[in-house]
Amino acid sequence: MKAAPFAYVRPSSLADAIAELAQTGGGGKVIAGGQSLAPVLAMRLARPDTLVDINSVEELGELARADGHLNIGATVRQRRVERSPLSQAVPLLRLALPWVGHRELRSRGTVCGSLAHADPAAELPAVACCLDAELTLTGPKGPRQVQAREFFGGAMTTALGPDEILTSVRMPVADAGEGFGFAEIARRHGDFALAGVAVRVQLHAQGSKATMTAFGVSDRPVTRDVSAQLAAAVTCAGAAPADRIKEQISAVVDEMTDTDGDVHASRDYRRRLLGILAGRELSKAYEHARRGSDEVGT
Repeated sequence: MKAAPFAYVRPSSLADAIAELAQTGGGGKVIAGGQSLAPVLAMRLARPDTLVDINSVEELGELARADGHLNIGATVRQRRVERSPLSQAVPLLRLALPWVGHRELRSRGTVCGSLAHADPAAELPAVACCLDAELTLTGPKGPRQVQAREFFGGAMTTALGPDEILTSVRMPVADAGEGFGFAEIARRHGDFALAGVAVRVQLHAQGSKATMTAFGVSDRPVTRDVSAQLAAAVTCAGAAPADRIKEQISAVVDEMTDTDGDVHASRDYRRRLLGILAGRELSKAYEHARRGSDEVGT
């Protein structure tokens, strides 16, 4: 199939891009990489009146580390982030990016584009929620900041207004004493996940915290604090075996998995996958965080 007819504009400034989008009266769509939007257009699941191409807006191409965060602009390609030394400061992002589609798709697809598309089985929305990243949405009234956990309203539904552009995302850099884990199960590499998990474990003198975000098992990324469950799984030797964690988080995993299932996998199958993945990745993240804490203390 081919896309329905549409107008095309390519403004060179953010102000012009916002003005062009506002003029469409809600009938416009922003395009950067197009790896999510183009298939939707081709299948005529969306029929925008106008495409606003933001690739010529230079200020949206920023990839920089500042104030304890990695700032990623709206036109920054996933492949650029994957290969940049700057992204080493955000280990969870580095762990997740190789799972996003295929290399060729990441060479065009953008980080912000994946977030704006909000597929419930996508990897980057889960990463943003696990890290509690901050998104900047810019419209005619200026920019506003929204936390990732408040941005996703459901499948392909976000807090982004029809006249707003997701101009950047800020992800916190990792501190010593933090560990991360990421895993998913898909029918083939590059497919959307049947179930997946992103985890963050923080072990500091002032206390410990464990965060788990599941994707592919609900209509949006689902984030829970599992600090108590992880603490209960820690043995006298200070280790946190995956099987003990899996047992402790079983009730949380069951609550997080609220999909009805589909032709690819049932709810029960997805729940079992999530439990196994979460137990394993939390165990790994805990060990990484513990080693980091030990190194700081020596």
